[in-house]
Formats: sequence, C-alpha cells, structure tokens
Amino acid sequence: MTTPANPEPTLQDLVTKLDQTLTDNDRFKEDNDRFKVELDKFNDRFDRYQERFETYQKATQWVVQLAFTLIASATITVIITSVIRK
Repeated sequence: MTTPANPEPTLQDLVTKLDQTLTDNDRFKEDNDRFKVELDKFNDRFDRYQERFETYQKATQWVVQLAFTLIASATITVIITSVIRK
C-alpha cells in the first residue's frame, strides 16, 4: 500500500520557501541598486548632451542673425550706391 500524498506543506517547506523568497528579494535589491546607478549615469549624459544642444542652438541662431545682417547691409549698400550714382 502507498501512503497518500500530504497536501499541506510542512514547516520545513515553509522555511525553505521563505529563505528562497529572501534570497530573491536580496537579488532584486541588488538589481535595483545597479539600475539606479545606470539611470544616474544616463541622466548625467543626457544633461551634458542637452547642454551641448542648447549651446549649438544658440550658436546657430547667432550665425543666422549674422548672415541676415550681412545680407541686409550688402543690399542697403548696393541700393544706396546705385541711388547716389544717378
């Protein structure tokens, strides 16, 4: 005759499961800490790239303003010289 399977967990089963849960929890904490470090690194890089982009954007705006000023100056010079010669 075979003995019927005991469906209720034993105290040892519960202790084993609790130990495994605690081990998993520690591993999740370590993973979370690594993720936080990586996220901080990413945020630092993003901030640097954002600062560079803002600098390039300002420089581009300055160059465009300079180009328009030079074109306007050249146009005014051509108009004034053609009016004065007549």
